[in-house]
Order: sequence, then structure tokens, then C-alpha cells
Amino acid sequence: MIAVAPPSWLSWLDTLAWPWLLLALPLPLLMRLWPQRGPEGPALRVPYAVTELTALGHAGLRLPLLRPGRLLLWLAWISLCVAAARPQQLGEPIVPPQQGRQLMLAVDFSGSMSEPDMQLGPQIVQRVQAAKAVLADFLDRRAGDRVGLLIFGDRAYTLTPITVDLATVRSQLTDSELGLAGNNTAIGDAIALAVKRLREQPEGQRVLILLTDGVNNAGVLTPLRAAELARAEGVRVYTIGFGGEGGLSLFGVKIAAGEDPVDEATLQKIASLTGGRAFRARDTDQLASIYAELDRLEPIAVPGEAVRPHIERYPWPLALSLLLGALAWLMPRRWR
Repeated sequence: MIAVAPPSWLSWLDTLAWPWLLLALPLPLLMRLWPQRGPEGPALRVPYAVTELTALGHAGLRLPLLRPGRLLLWLAWISLCVAAARPQQLGEPIVPPQQGRQLMLAVDFSGSMSEPDMQLGPQIVQRVQAAKAVLADFLDRRAGDRVGLLIFGDRAYTLTPITVDLATVRSQLTDSELGLAGNNTAIGDAIALAVKRLREQPEGQRVLILLTDGVNNAGVLTPLRAAELARAEGVRVYTIGFGGEGGLSLFGVKIAAGEDPVDEATLQKIASLTGGRAFRARDTDQLASIYAELDRLEPIAVPGEAVRPHIERYPWPLALSLLLGALAWLMPRRWR
């Protein structure tokens, strides 16, 4: 079956905001047919013959039911009902510009992330809890962005693909528990998996943010080999070394460890190879400031979702209804 497009002058009938109001179209006819209760007895006594009055009434029934005036009033009523139903026309598609990013978050969920050396408000919490809190706030500000999430330990796992459903990304991050991916740290495998997920994105929009608190000690690929793959695929990697200085706590006093547990040198090389940047966050405030810096580093102009505005067209049938009603009122009495 071939669909026939309506004439252009009827294009405003494409959509009706309140189509149920068209049910009022037969209302005048129903009111005319509604039985009317008359007086019990004769209302008027006339001195001439009843047969003459009856003949006059039958003569009136022979008049045409659709006189010009009545026809105009019907057309006016139909136009008024159409106007009440609010006919609308779909305008041309509009694609609003917006700033967006295509991001992949790779978060370390190894056993060392259970170290309780982060302060979140008045409490000392584990690194993973602090990272979740800051990342949740980071996701709340990602309006217009498309974000994916993977976690890594002994292996790397994708929790959510790149999506605009940031509520799901945040929910998956919040519900993830330590030990889900193992206790070691496979930084190279995490980068390789992120590169695989970002390969489908347009060039120039492939960005990986990698957060880890340790040194690569698991997985198949070394971090630098994975960084070379990322460079070949046009993926920029921003690395974040997260965590305090480690060490022991004696009577509430922190004793610093002999060396920084984060492999900052390797993270710096990864960022340098891929055109990204390396950051170091020793507390939640520094981590939050890093994500604020990433807001300025990775803006990408992308087209927004196309929308078609609804243009109200009810003034036309409303004006037609008023015009037809005025013509019916100005018409000679015999035509009404």
C-alpha cells in the first residue's frame, strides 16, 4: 500500500495535542434530538380551526434542513472543535550544539585500595570509598557526555559500555566491591581493554582516565606496551596515581613508608606516549581538583539530540470559526 501525503495546506493537522475534544463534534445534533418535555395541557387556545395550525406546522417541515445559515453554523462549530483539539505542525529538525566527551573510566579495584588512609569529611575511609565518592560527583557533572566504566585487578572487566545513561554507570560503580576483579593490579590489561572499547568512537574523541594506587604486577601486557597500542588507536590516556604514602599507624600517628607505593614514573610515561597528562592525588581534595582540571582539558563539540519543535496552528481554525459565525449572524433572516 502506498501512503499518500496530505496536501501542504493541511500539514498542520499532522498532530493534535488534545484529539479527544473532537468527540464534541456531534454535540449540537445530540442536543437537537434530545427529547424535550413539554407542558401537560394545551399552552394556547386559538379561536380558528386546529387543522389550519397543523397544516402550517407540516408546511414548515418541508423547508430544507440545511439552510445556508445553518450550514455556516455547522462549519463554524467543526472549526471550533478542531481549534480546541490544538492542531500542531512539526517544525524542521533542530540539532542544538553542546559540549560533550567520550570517556572511559578505568578504576583500580585491587586489594591495596582497601587501605584506610583517605579522609572523607570527618572520617578516615578506605581508598576505594573515597574514589567512589569523588567519581560519583564527577559523573553528576557529566551532562552531555558519554561515559563507560571498567574495573581492574588481576584482570580487567567492563562494567558498562560507553553510554549516556550516567545513572547506570554511577550505580555500577557504587555497587562494585573490592576483590571482584582480584587483588593484584593489571594496569596494562586495563588500558588494552579500554582501547578496544574506545576503538568504535570517532577519532579525536577517544579518552581514557585511569585511576590506580599501585604498581603493575599482573596481566598479560605491560603498561608501556598497552600505551603504545593506545597511541596507535588515537586514545589519549590521563593517569591518576591515587593514595596516601602508605605505612603504618601507631597510636593514631601515621608513620610514612619508605617509598611511594604508586609507580608515578610509569604513569607519567603512559600519559606522555598517548598525549595525555599524569596526575598525583594523595587525598580526596587533590582528586576532586584533578577531575575539575579534566573538565577543562577534554571539551569536545558534538551535536546534540535532534528535536522537532511543535508549532501551534489552532489560531487558523479558530479564526475560521469566528468568521463563519459572523457570516451566519449577518445573513438575512430567511436564510437562517
